[in-house]
Amino acid sequence: MSTAIINISSLVTNDPSLGEGPLGLIQDAAVVIDGDRVAWVGETSKAPATDNAVDAEGRAGLPGFVDSHSHLVFAGDRTAEFNARMSGRAYSAGGIRTTVAATRAASDADLEANLTRYLSEALRQGTTTFETKSGYGLTTHDEARALRIAAAHTDEVTYLGAHIVAPEFADDPDGYVALVTGEMLKACAPHARWVDVFCEKGAFDGDQARAVLEAGKRHGLLPRVHANQLGHGPGVQLAVEVGAASADHCTHLTDADVDALANGDTVATLLPGAEFSTRAQWPNARRLLDAGATVALSTDCNPGSSFTSSMPFCVALAVRDMGMTPDEAVWSATAGGAAALRRTDIGRLTPGARADLTLLDAPSHVHLAYRPGVPLVSAVWQRGVRAL
Repeated sequence: MSTAIINISSLVTNDPSLGEGPLGLIQDAAVVIDGDRVAWVGETSKAPATDNAVDAEGRAGLPGFVDSHSHLVFAGDRTAEFNARMSGRAYSAGGIRTTVAATRAASDADLEANLTRYLSEALRQGTTTFETKSGYGLTTHDEARALRIAAAHTDEVTYLGAHIVAPEFADDPDGYVALVTGEMLKACAPHARWVDVFCEKGAFDGDQARAVLEAGKRHGLLPRVHANQLGHGPGVQLAVEVGAASADHCTHLTDADVDALANGDTVATLLPGAEFSTRAQWPNARRLLDAGATVALSTDCNPGSSFTSSMPFCVALAVRDMGMTPDEAVWSATAGGAAALRRTDIGRLTPGARADLTLLDAPSHVHLAYRPGVPLVSAVWQRGVRAL
């Protein structure tokens, strides 16, 4: 069955050959869906005949958001930690370790219920593709089960055994790296596409991070890196050197880091929810864009430092506080996220692409930044099926 979505006021295709500017904007547009693919896009007046038609009634359309960085397999709550941080009080309840303890104690059913809850929440805000990671188990058993649970809901699953050093290895970090690159990796690799590491002071240094990424590559996993979030360090340079698809956070960058990202294939994924939730320095998206780097936006949804599943919120933050234009932010939240996952079938609305489409209760995609906090998403198609 084919369906035409007609009378779209302004459609973001992310293909400049189809419309105006980098977003390939088409006015008074239509999208034809056949099965799970986009079959045709263009002006409503030129739309071919289809089995069904849906009238968008002047709403704006854009590709479904691609959230290329999240941590959704977890249990527990860190409200007290957030409240203390926002109240200027010291707090020492353990951060990530608090979530690790709760996750280890949770059943598979509880972890999956939590995951699907946040996936439904994200879908209601227009997200049709998401990546998610392990990293809150830190034992072979718990990391593997986190990945099995995630893999039932997405193809974009990331092994993050190297999130922090497991509590049991506090006095033997090299021993933990040996576990992450050995027994744990063997158990986890069959359930994942990606390998990730938190390359940061207090987590894993450059040499340890390299060992994790290279081991993952030997097991067929593709690298991505948590890089330069808390301070300057080797993460970005390492990401580019090992051919990582994405260096994520990129808050503290030297000129050499920016040049490396601009001249390589590694996407700079910016996660403004983390800076918002921790009152930290904003990443400078303008600096990266002006240098020619490819930039993605993502939520970093996790229970500690960025507990939001809202890509529209991240778009608004990027425009308000990171120097991006509304067009750049929308591109980065769709096509940019696809690039960070090395995907060409999502993040765009062109013939042959996966039929992931979001309609906004607004005449333009600019309203995502213009009306922050307003629930603008009115309809979502995912893989050609209306999901909202």
